[in-house]
Amino acid sequence: MPITPHVEKHFTATEMVRDIVIGMADGLTVPFALAAGLSAAVANTDVIVTAGLAEIAAGAIAMGLGGFLAARTDAQHYLSEAAREGREIDLMRDHEIHEIEQLLQGYGLTGDPLKSLVAAISADKERWIDFMMRFEVGLEKPDPRRALASALTIGLAYVVGGLTPLIPYMTTDSVETALLSVGP
Repeated sequence: MPITPHVEKHFTATEMVRDIVIGMADGLTVPFALAAGLSAAVANTDVIVTAGLAEIAAGAIAMGLGGFLAARTDAQHYLSEAAREGREIDLMRDHEIHEIEQLLQGYGLTGDPLKSLVAAISADKERWIDFMMRFEVGLEKPDPRRALASALTIGLAYVVGGLTPLIPYMTTDSVETALLSVGP
């Protein structure tokens, strides 16, 4: 055994990054389009800022709610599939054991090592369900706190993204100057 333990650092926040990208992308796009459109219709930056802030509030709530519902639906889908796997184990045990064998053979296991691993996996129903969910169904057990975290992350990213195109309108009284500073 080595004197210093081997520690690997893996990036595990991919869902959070996805939520930030979703929130920022919509947050940048919709308020920019609103500000650009209003710039042609009104001469007062205060109107554009007020409308932009109202849109950011509504957009952040809508996007956050969408993230919450999507994550909650993912969790419900996982539980439904896990229950189905559990029923299949109860009703078709031999068939499910054969599925374990096929999955492991795909990783090059044969003979006694294969039999040993199949026996170990099928000895515990919860472990068996977890294995089938990961390797047959292709689903990881979701974090139960994911829905709230997703909602907050998407909503806050939307606010940050949405404020960006409004900054020029907040710092000048000239609609033309503000529009030119955020446009192409």
